[in-house]
Amino acid sequence: MSQTEIVAASVDRFPDVERALTGGGDGGSCWCQWWLLRNKDFQAASSDERRDLLRHDLEAPLASALLAYVDDAPAGWVKVSPRRDQPRLALTRAFQQSPEPFDDADVWAVTCFVVRKEFRGAGLAARLLDAAVDHARASGARIVEGYPVDVSAQKTSTNELYHGALSTFLSAGFVEVARPRPARPIVSLALR
Repeated sequence: MSQTEIVAASVDRFPDVERALTGGGDGGSCWCQWWLLRNKDFQAASSDERRDLLRHDLEAPLASALLAYVDDAPAGWVKVSPRRDQPRLALTRAFQQSPEPFDDADVWAVTCFVVRKEFRGAGLAARLLDAAVDHARASGARIVEGYPVDVSAQKTSTNELYHGALSTFLSAGFVEVARPRPARPIVSLALR
């Protein structure tokens, strides 16, 4: 039986962060900067520049992401932080249907999952989501939102599942609060 540990991502764990993000999908080119940069700034930044931005993000005292280890190997990642710290969300028309004001610091967002290929299919994304909710709650969040993909409404590539699967969020107690596109609901979990 495998041993799983999920910890706050931090700059002192950056080699493990790099390993977790480069095991499949776009993690190694996006460096979890998609929701932090306006489109023109994201497109203008090189992969190395985005990696440096992530390193800088991980120097903050409050962790904005969590890192999963399976048997001490970096295996996965989840981005979870105050929604207002992820400004592209407010600029994305589909997510403007959220019932919560974007400037509310008590609303957090889970926006990115990466699970290395060799660790997929074992429920690691669900464990990352549970840990993300616990982290948000411990950090004072009132609401946690997610923007998953409903794979029953649209055929989805594994790479597009970086948003998370709707079924994972629903199993964690989230409820759908809006559906701006057929396969892209907004889900929410009240923490207090």
